[in-house]
Amino acid sequence: MPEPVKFAPIPIQSIFRPLQANGTADDALASGRVVAGTYALAAPATRQWRIAFLFPHLKDPYWVGCNYGVISEARRLGVAVDVIAAAGYDDLSSQLNQMTEAIAARYDAIVISPINMTFNNHSIAKARAAGIPVFQLANDSRSDDLSIKVTTSLRGMGLEAMRWVIRDAQQRGLKSINVALLPGPAGAGWVKGEVDGTRIAAEEAPIKVHILDVRYGDSDFKGQTRLAEQVLAKNGPKLDYILGCTGCAPAAYQPLVNAGLQNKVRLVAYDLTGDIARMIGKKEIAAAVDTKGVSQARVVINAAVNLLEGRSKDLPHTILIKLGMVDYGNFADYPFSTSIAPAGYKAVLSYDPAAN
Repeated sequence: MPEPVKFAPIPIQSIFRPLQANGTADDALASGRVVAGTYALAAPATRQWRIAFLFPHLKDPYWVGCNYGVISEARRLGVAVDVIAAAGYDDLSSQLNQMTEAIAARYDAIVISPINMTFNNHSIAKARAAGIPVFQLANDSRSDDLSIKVTTSLRGMGLEAMRWVIRDAQQRGLKSINVALLPGPAGAGWVKGEVDGTRIAAEEAPIKVHILDVRYGDSDFKGQTRLAEQVLAKNGPKLDYILGCTGCAPAAYQPLVNAGLQNKVRLVAYDLTGDIARMIGKKEIAAAVDTKGVSQARVVINAAVNLLEGRSKDLPHTILIKLGMVDYGNFADYPFSTSIAPAGYKAVLSYDPAAN
């Protein structure tokens, strides 16, 4: 695997208690004490701590990027990690079983990217009761048994994507626009956040924004291709923009081509992956919000090591990574290493410093 990139301090917002109970990261942002700053590299660990990472899947480049952030930092920090993936957002039972197994295996810490906003809460509480700190990565939840959440403003994803659309529409001289959303699987915390943010930005827009269609589904390519085809069959000639998640926006491009609408309907992604970056470079996708998945993964493993090493004093409830925005205009100079894995990187499921 390539040598890890030494990351610069990452712009963040740290949110401290007291704040709304059983809330989302955006609820914390609205109710807690917010301190802007940067997150710097942790010093290497003094022990080979064992940390389990529970991902919803590894089927798209976003989670492969998170995997890269985890594995590259595990190498630098000198800790052992296992990345344990469910089969997708319709596979909650596997993630719950994986949490039970991780508790039984007595990992020193567990990092979970919850499949559901609330259904993982009981298993998170079980881990805490067993004395295992649990951290949250990327996907949000309403658990108050986490040591730290590391994510972005999920509502901000929707706000920034729709605000870009509105600016672009104004530059094109459009007085009103028709939009469809392919936000991802219903029930996942990031999906609700991005849709809420999209609707807020649409309501605040200086032009008329009509959201004609919202279709939910797992973020696999084939499933999202079908959803895009359904959206276009119903609304195609009327649409100006489609907004989609990391697995959703790329899947919508070929259906647009097949419908002869690729030059009329602009695709905007709620997040950035290597595939999406390449499609922006080819002007197949117009723009993408960037939740900086690699940076999120780096921060959460550093935060876990700092806690295990006893270096953390006043722990924040939530660490929000500052969002980015990339389009063709800033594509040439964009710092992609903070967000996506290097070209050709393949997911690694385990790293043990004792074996390397």
